[in-house]
Amino acid sequence: MGSLSIVNARVFDGVSDELIDGPVHVVDGRIAEVGPGAAATADRVLDARGGTVLPGLIDAHFHAYGIGLDGLRIESTPLSYVALAGAKRLSSALARGFTTVRDVAGGDPGLATAIDQGLIASPRYLYTGAALSQTGGHGDARAADSDLCACHAHTTEVVDGVDALRQAVRDRFRRGAHAIKIMTSGGVMSLTDPIRIPQYSPDEVRAVTEEAARRGSYVAAHAYSPEAIRHSVENGVRSVEHGNLLDAETAKVMAEHDAFLVPTLATYDAMNRRSDEMGLAAVSRAKNLEVLDHGRTAIELARAAGVRVGFGTDLMGALEDEQLHGVRLQTEVDGVLLALRSMTSVNADLLRRPDLGRVEEGCVADLLVLDGDPVQEPSLLWDSSKRRIVVQAGVPLG
Repeated sequence: MGSLSIVNARVFDGVSDELIDGPVHVVDGRIAEVGPGAAATADRVLDARGGTVLPGLIDAHFHAYGIGLDGLRIESTPLSYVALAGAKRLSSALARGFTTVRDVAGGDPGLATAIDQGLIASPRYLYTGAALSQTGGHGDARAADSDLCACHAHTTEVVDGVDALRQAVRDRFRRGAHAIKIMTSGGVMSLTDPIRIPQYSPDEVRAVTEEAARRGSYVAAHAYSPEAIRHSVENGVRSVEHGNLLDAETAKVMAEHDAFLVPTLATYDAMNRRSDEMGLAAVSRAKNLEVLDHGRTAIELARAAGVRVGFGTDLMGALEDEQLHGVRLQTEVDGVLLALRSMTSVNADLLRRPDLGRVEEGCVADLLVLDGDPVQEPSLLWDSSKRRIVVQAGVPLG
């Protein structure tokens, strides 16, 4: 694969409180050396022009197949079209500097194989397959007066009962799933469920988490309310998605169970600003307002309790262009360094991929080069008009 040296650069290694001096030397797609002693010669030299090398960003709540806000429309669309539209979404995310995404409601071996074979430009792609929902739960896209079948299970699948859930989990792992996604509370976009009430029985949640643990994997749960979050983590869930209505006592429960919080500030802000454009249903607008202002507080409460906080965006349809806006929103809550850790090393730990999210010897050389110091000029992280260079497995793109 050859070698690459990124020179004239400062480095955020994904963990430290301060930037360190470069260069960064890469051999065969992995970081070989970092710092002034790094090799000066390579097959290719990239001049950072005094900028900063970061680990490639990780979006831990991405939806390649989330091509619109209408769940029934997605599920009744041929997968060939959904996958092609998803490929475009993945390519756009990579160009923004997201070199890894975790797709927590979709993905399949076909798309993953196309990415592995280089047929499409994409971040590293870790998928759960269709998220699991109870009848009438967040993943059940039918309105109360609709008896239509969604036909497919591109992004969500309605599965009830312990035995059926065990089979569904096993089949996802057969098909290459990284982890399992389960809906354990109501949601903004679902039309028939209250947002706070826990979903699935304890036995059903444990059936899913036990099967995942047997495969050396874990479960991510869509959950908003304290009741739903406790219901999830006490029954083995490792990753709480959204968590907007979190309270202090429940944050302590999360910390006791070593659960992660993956906030998704971008989607609520975007849906609030663009609800008319997206044709958001009245019930969804009301739910969105309920959780909108609490997302920032949830991050603060989680950090105070010692919960590890990651980063996700959860953007559907045309809202995908808000991905970097999500970076800005979390930076406003956390400050630059905490937010950057969430988007790099913390998310890598969540994914159980210590070789990602860090600029350290032996790690995968998925990198983002910015035209300046993001600690001093945070807007470099989200201002797409500024020069940024994405490096994937040691190869500069573009």
